[in-house]
Amino acid sequence: DGMGNLRVTKKGIRLEGISEFLLPLYVKEIHSRKDSPLVLQSDRNVTVNARNHMGQLTGQLTVGADAVEAQCKRFEVRASDGGKVLFSADEDEIVIGADRLKVTGTEGAVFGHSVETPHIRAEPSQDLKLESPTRSLVMEAPRGVQVNAAAGDLKATCRKELHLQSTEGEIFLNADTIRLGNLPMGSSSFSSSFSSSSSPSSSAPRQTIYELCACPNGKLYLSPAGAGSTCQSSSNICLWS
Repeated sequence: DGMGNLRVTKKGIRLEGISEFLLPLYVKEIHSRKDSPLVLQSDRNVTVNARNHMGQLTGQLTVGADAVEAQCKRFEVRASDGGKVLFSADEDEIVIGADRLKVTGTEGAVFGHSVETPHIRAEPSQDLKLESPTRSLVMEAPRGVQVNAAAGDLKATCRKELHLQSTEGEIFLNADTIRLGNLPMGSSSFSSSFSSSSSPSSSAPRQTIYELCACPNGKLYLSPAGAGSTCQSSSNICLWS
């Protein structure tokens, strides 16, 4: 019923131990024993080819010393039950079907082109940072972009100008307190006459109320409040802005 480690059974051919094939082996199925794994070993690489009825190569899987390469029209990785597709790739797109994509590298994820996603969030108790070290960072959505900080501050800083622009609607600031820090102090005839009439020894009340003024170009500045408006369009702030 065979020779050496080779046995001929009713179900086919059975090999015991380690077997070496010097020429191609053509079989329909290869099974290991129920209590043992199936090991394919080579000094260079292991290549599995799939061909059609005309002998043309339709798929190839190569396990080498440096890389594992798959060549086919579509590559899929499915869940253990064989139903859900966890990963798929073809010439047009790569689809990740897992419930969560987690990147654990210290440098994060780098995308060479645009990214489309309905939701980006960080791990619990971790910060989320979107950064473009040398170029611009653009977020676009046809129906709006919403940024929320449910339990913390929302900060936007830049080196040069910060522009808030609405082409058709309005810019709405809704808060209990709105502060505009570091506004320049404009000059007016009221403040000049008040300072000239007051001697250094007089105990003049400290100015605590100011009027918010705007230049023709939209620049804001402060002016000491008086009985009437103290804003001056010819203020030095407007002349040099």
